Amino acid sequence: MSVTGRFVTAHPGDGVPLHVVVEGRGPVCVLSAGLAMAWFDWDPVVAPLVAAGRTVVRFDRPGHGLSGPATEPPTTAGEARRIAGLLDALGLGAPGAGPVTVVGHSIAAFHAEAFARLYPRRTAALVLLDGSVEEAPHTVLPAALRTGAARALGRAVTAAGLPAALGPLARRATVRASRTGGPDPAARDLVRRCYRTGRVWRGALLENSRYLDMAAELQALRRTHPLDAPTTVLAGHDGSAGRPALRWLSRQAALADLLDARFEVAEPAGHLVMLDRPGQVARTVLATAGQDVPRPGQTRA
Repeated sequence: MSVTGRFVTAHPGDGVPLHVVVEGRGPVCVLSAGLAMAWFDWDPVVAPLVAAGRTVVRFDRPGHGLSGPATEPPTTAGEARRIAGLLDALGLGAPGAGPVTVVGHSIAAFHAEAFARLYPRRTAALVLLDGSVEEAPHTVLPAALRTGAARALGRAVTAAGLPAALGPLARRATVRASRTGGPDPAARDLVRRCYRTGRVWRGALLENSRYLDMAAELQALRRTHPLDAPTTVLAGHDGSAGRPALRWLSRQAALADLLDARFEVAEPAGHLVMLDRPGQVARTVLATAGQDVPRPGQTRA
């Protein structure tokens, strides 16, 4: 059963109250989930990290989970600053408290990598968990048009009552399709509390409207800000030999090469690796940060 946490304001620019849960003691590990996911999607990973002597921080971005509504479209650097601001608000990760390990899943891999590049002295290690990959991001429509369309669609969906009618069902179906290990394990009351609201739908649409912009922004950061932290790219693979699955592994391996990172495969696992292979995720986080733990079976230098 997941716990709920407290609310802090971590980004002075928008003042959105962020829902954050802090557990454990020891070196800090920050977990950031993918598009439209919530803090409780990390539940299976938290226990082994806390048991290994970690302070685990997980939070909901604006419009996600229990956090306040998204007021502005996100940027890569802005989300990196949000992580830094969150740590400051919690009194964690400051120069005297030691650097942190940052874990980004899916689209949040953009934000986690940006944090590691923009705040190298605050970063102990970086783990990209089945992270988004865009080798040549290119947008066709202007950003303002895409953002306006996302806002309009979000208002229309909410006015039509779709979140209340279909939100939890859509969440359950998406999670089941995104993993190999079974149904959505999240508590029914938490799913209803989050996904029956238009706030989460609007937040996901707004964030998705800037996906390619954030990818392009990260590419620019790679040219100007070196990545010094030890890094692991952990990719999920369902065990199939199909072309899409193998193509995804190839792209993840190429990302690891680009970042001079260690590459690992979690198998069998869908996109929600933290639900299908939580033990491996925890071991990878600890190993990347230099803790002496058993090395996962499938690795590549």
